[in-house]
Amino acid sequence: MKAVLVLEDGSVWPGEGFGAFAKVSGEVVFNTGMVGYPESITDPSYHGQILCQTYPLIGNYGVSSKSFESDKPKIWGYIVSELCEVPSHASSEKTVDVWLKENAIPGIAGLDTRALTKKLRAHGVMLGILETYYTKTDLASLRREARLIPDPNKRHLVGEVTAKKIKVYNKDQKTCLAIIDCGMKLNILQSLLRRGVKVVRVPADTPYERIMDYAPAGVLVSNGPGDPKQCAATIAAVRRLLQDKVPTFGICLGNQILALAAGANTYKLKFGHRGQNQPCLEEGTKRCYITSQNHGFAVDARALPQGWKPWFVNANDGTNEGIRHVSKPFQSVQFHPEAAPGPTDTDFLFDRFLESLP
Repeated sequence: MKAVLVLEDGSVWPGEGFGAFAKVSGEVVFNTGMVGYPESITDPSYHGQILCQTYPLIGNYGVSSKSFESDKPKIWGYIVSELCEVPSHASSEKTVDVWLKENAIPGIAGLDTRALTKKLRAHGVMLGILETYYTKTDLASLRREARLIPDPNKRHLVGEVTAKKIKVYNKDQKTCLAIIDCGMKLNILQSLLRRGVKVVRVPADTPYERIMDYAPAGVLVSNGPGDPKQCAATIAAVRRLLQDKVPTFGICLGNQILALAAGANTYKLKFGHRGQNQPCLEEGTKRCYITSQNHGFAVDARALPQGWKPWFVNANDGTNEGIRHVSKPFQSVQFHPEAAPGPTDTDFLFDRFLESLP
């Protein structure tokens, strides 16, 4: 099977096909992680995107369902330099090729991912079409089609990956937390359950009143895909949480939603941060943490209203990596303290959040 990636600027990137026989379009982004491809592929934050791995060899330890961050792959297409067809690991259940085929996701291998990544860094993330085929394809038609790809960030992507109904975990525990599921990675949930709390997981559009029916001591707003400004119902619910001084903690998209609910602003990054090696400095200290990240939007720290201040800053480009209120129990981070994959430098933030609860 052959494959081709066609970007919105008309550039053509041929390669070998794997996974499903299909054609998809989406936002082409890159991840710099050296490990953790099953976690990335199943991360709902990639919904709407065609993922390019910068690490040259993918699939060498196969696929294990124990590494999933959701029930199934959430990427729309997959780009690798070299795909390992014979993985070697005790936990491997299947190959990446078989896994993506089972989930109707096309992939392309043998492509110069270094050149593609350099292009995306220079130009910014681009829309593209990934097609797998057996005999031939119409490149002229694909080029025309690539110029007209609808931007998935204009859709309410969170509504497509959020939980469908409310679910309660650790029902017998005394302390109750609510998670607003905007496309939550499962290790966020596990990080809380390991700390012995009751967790109520609610869909992203759950009204404030319904959340408070469970009398949570605090609320966590999860990660998720797309433009945070598309999440009007979630922003409205979080705004009510802030008004009523309910302890609130945001992660990734949750950081952006908290900022918007507080009255700040967000913007789209040129090519985003996706990988497990992003250094973040805690404001007011000399402490640097290495973090796992996956986001294409950021908070404009200059627009933070009175009473709010930046908490972390990215040491590479100076963008905001977290905010907190100076006196109230509201805080959020742009990176992933639950890691999965990546460093666990900031796992302690879950404990800090629990300590802020009444």
